[in-house]
Amino acid sequence: MPSDPTKPLLRLTPRTDQPRPTGRPRPVPQPDPFPRPRQTAAFGPKFTRLAEVLGRGGDALALRADATGLAPERLLVFELRGSVSAFAGAIAQINGLELVDEEEMEPDAEDDHPAAYLLVPDIAALRDLESLWRRWQRGQLVRGETPWANVFGLLRDLRPWGPADRVQSGDAGILAAEIDGRADDELVRLEVELVFRANEAMAAEAEADVRAAIRERGGQVRSDARIVDIAYHALLADIPVATVREIIERNLGGIAGLESIMHIRPQSAATTVDIGDRLEADGDLAESRPLGEPILALLDGVPVAAHRLLAAHIDLNDLFDLERDALVASRAHGTAMASLIVHGDRNRAEAALPRQIHVVPVMGSGDAFPTDRLVIDLIFLAVTRLREQRPNILIVNLSLGNSRRPFHGQLSPWARLLDRLAYRLGLLFIVSAGNQTETFGISAYPTSIAYEGASGAHRATSMITALTAVMADRRLFSPAETVNGVTVGSCNTDAVPLAERALARAFIDPYPDHAAANPSSALGPGFARSVKPDILMPGAREHMQVVRNHANIEVRPSRASRGAGLKVAAPPRDGRENLDGYTNGTSAAAALASRTCHRIHDALETAYGEDFLRLPHISRAVLMKALLVHPARWPEDIAALIRSTVGPHGRGQAPRQKDNIRRFLGFGCVDGDDAVACAADRATFFATGTLMRDRTVTVDVPIPLAIGGKARPHMLSATLAWFTPVAPGRKSYRNCRLKLIEPSELAALAVSSHRLQPDHNQTNRGTIYSRCWSGDAAPAVGANMTVPLIVQRDPDQGTPIDEPVAFGLAVTLAMAGEVAIYDEVQARVRPRAGVVAGA
Repeated sequence: MPSDPTKPLLRLTPRTDQPRPTGRPRPVPQPDPFPRPRQTAAFGPKFTRLAEVLGRGGDALALRADATGLAPERLLVFELRGSVSAFAGAIAQINGLELVDEEEMEPDAEDDHPAAYLLVPDIAALRDLESLWRRWQRGQLVRGETPWANVFGLLRDLRPWGPADRVQSGDAGILAAEIDGRADDELVRLEVELVFRANEAMAAEAEADVRAAIRERGGQVRSDARIVDIAYHALLADIPVATVREIIERNLGGIAGLESIMHIRPQSAATTVDIGDRLEADGDLAESRPLGEPILALLDGVPVAAHRLLAAHIDLNDLFDLERDALVASRAHGTAMASLIVHGDRNRAEAALPRQIHVVPVMGSGDAFPTDRLVIDLIFLAVTRLREQRPNILIVNLSLGNSRRPFHGQLSPWARLLDRLAYRLGLLFIVSAGNQTETFGISAYPTSIAYEGASGAHRATSMITALTAVMADRRLFSPAETVNGVTVGSCNTDAVPLAERALARAFIDPYPDHAAANPSSALGPGFARSVKPDILMPGAREHMQVVRNHANIEVRPSRASRGAGLKVAAPPRDGRENLDGYTNGTSAAAALASRTCHRIHDALETAYGEDFLRLPHISRAVLMKALLVHPARWPEDIAALIRSTVGPHGRGQAPRQKDNIRRFLGFGCVDGDDAVACAADRATFFATGTLMRDRTVTVDVPIPLAIGGKARPHMLSATLAWFTPVAPGRKSYRNCRLKLIEPSELAALAVSSHRLQPDHNQTNRGTIYSRCWSGDAAPAVGANMTVPLIVQRDPDQGTPIDEPVAFGLAVTLAMAGEVAIYDEVQARVRPRAGVVAGA
C-alpha cells in the first residue's frame, strides 16, 4: 500500500539500559608458553631481543590489518598466501604474538591476498624476526621453532616496509600512463603522504627532509596538510618525469626509498557527470514562502546559484574562492546535485524542500578539484568551517569521489576523515559509490544487432555475467568505503514519461524487465567486507552504447537524456538561461538519498516539533541513517537472476550466493516515500538512545491484534545504525559494535529470517545492522502483546572506549491489506506523546 503522509512514523521509548549478559565464558585453549631460558636457547644469541619481547607474554606483539598510524621503520609486512583463519590459528600457537581483528583482514575474492602489519619495539627485534624468516626459507629452523614454521608456511613474503608498500601497483600504472611520451624535465603533480608523527618537532623534521629530497631532484612542494585526528600528513608536489620514473620502478635510492614517506600517489581526480538534452525550464517555480535555516550541506562543484529553480534555495559559501574561475556554462555537477536535493527528479513534480541548502564548492573550473590543494585538506576545512558557521547542519552530501582511488581493502585518508568527523561532529555523510564508465566486453553477442535483438532476460543475464568477469576493476571510489557514512549506488529507475522513453531507443537497455543496479554503479563490498553500497536510489535507466562491433561487442554507458534521465536544473547554453537538463548515475542517486534524509527530518519535525529538535545532533543523524536504509529490499527478480547466474551452486552455498548479490545491491533499493511515512497496513516505529560499553537496552514494539489468526504474508523488520569512534593506529578501526538480539517472540509472530537480504554475518560488519523476518502462517497475538528488541553493545575491540555510542533504531510491522494495523498501534503509543525516545 502506498505511503500516506498523514500517518507519521511512530516513536518508541527504550527501557532503562542494563548490563550486557556475559554468561559463562567458554574456555579457550592457550598454547603452553615457552619458559624464557628455553626460548633464549632455542633462538640462540642471534634472537635474544625477539625472545625477550615474546617472553613478556600477554600478546606483546600485535599483527594489524592497517599500517596507518604505525611507524614504518619498525614495521614488518606479512603477505598472506593462505586463508586468514588458518593464519590466525598459526599465530595463536606463538605465545606473545596476537592477530588483532581477524575480520578486518579477510580479503575480498576479487582483491589481492591480504597483508598484516607487525609493529616491533625496536630495530633489533625486527632484524631478529627477519633472520628467522630467512632461516626458515633455508630449512634451518631448530627444535622449539616449529610454531614459527606453521606461520611462515602461510606467507608469500615477510619483509620490512619499503618501496613496494609506498607505491602501490595501481598507482604506478596511473603514473606510467601520465608520463608516457613526456620529457624527463616535465613536472607531474603527485600526492606524497608522510609517515605520521604525533610529535610536532619530529613531523616538521621529517617534512623538511622530504621537501629537500624533492628540491634536490628539481621538484617543488605546492601545498601541505597535517590532520592529527586521522594521522594524516601529506604534501602536494611537482616532481620531474625522470624522478617519477624512479618512483614507478620503486627505486630504493629514490624518493620511494625515503623512510619518512608512507605513500606516493597520483593527484586526486574528481568524478564527473554529464547533463544532456538541455531545454527551457518549465513551470512557475519562483519561491515565495520563507525558507528555514539549512540542515543539509552540499559539498560539490560551483552551482548556477542564480538559476530560477535554485536562487531562493541556495545558501552559498564560496570558502575557497572557486566561483570566480568557474565558467557559468560548465557548472554542471553542482547545479544538478543542488536541483536534485531541492526539487528531486523534476519529472516527478515533487514539492521543494522547506529549508535552504548550504552549498560549499570544493570543485572549481571544469568541475575539477583545485589543482593547488590536497582534496583531504579541502574537505576537512569545508566540514569544520560549516559546523562553525552553520551549527544546525546534520546531513552532508558528497556526490563525488577520487576516480584514481578505487577501494581495495585499505581505507583511504578521505574515508577515515569522514568517519572521524561523523562521530566527532554528529554529521551524516551521504556518499556516492562512484561511476565506472570504462568500456567492457559482453561475450554473449558478436554484434550490436544480436545484442539489441536478444530478449530482456537474456540481456540481463549477459550483463550480470559480463560485470562479474570484470568485478575487480569496478570497485567503489574513495571515500565510498566510509564506515560511518551511507554509500549510495544507482538503481535503473526514473520517472521519464512513456511518450519520451522512445527517445532513448538509439541505445540498448541492458535490464528492460528488471529493477537493478545500473551497469556503471560501482560494486562492493566495503571495508572488512561490510555491505557496500549500503543502498540503491534512482539513478535513471542507464542504456548501453556499443563501441566495438566485431568478434564480441564492447559497450559503455550512454549519456543521460530525456528518454533516460533525471530531470534537473542545468547551466546556460548558447545564451539561453534557466534551462532544464538530464543526468544519471550514483552522484544523482546520492543527492536523492540526501533529499530523502531531509524529508525524514521534515516529517519528524512536523509530527513531534521541539521534542524532536531537542535531540542531540548525533542522535538525529544516526536516526536518519537508520530510517534511510530501513526500507531497502532486494528486488526478487534481479536477486534470483544474480543467484542463478553467478552462483556458486550446490548445497550450503547460500551465504556465498548472498555475498554476490549484495556486491551489486547492498541492502537493496529504497523507495523514498516508504522512509518518510507509514500506511494503513504498515507501521514504522523509531527510537534513539545511547549505550555505554557492555550495556544493552530493550525497545518494546507493540503488535496489533489486527494481524492475529490471519494466515497472510506479513513481516517484521528492524534496522539499527550508529557511528563508531575511530582512531588510526588503534588495534581495531571499527572499535564499537552494536547488534540486535533476535527475540524469541518471533515464533509467536510466525516469521523467520527473510531470504532476500544479506547474510547475518555480512550485515554485522559495518555500522548498520538490518534484519527482516517474514512468514505467511497465522500469528498468535494476545492483548497488549509486544516484541522486545534488544540493542546490545558488544565488547569493544582493542582498548575499551569509555564513551556513549548513540544509536537510531527503525522497526516496521506490515501485513498487506490489513488496514487496521497503523491506527491500532498508534493508539497504543499515543499516550507517550511529549517524550521523544532518547531525549
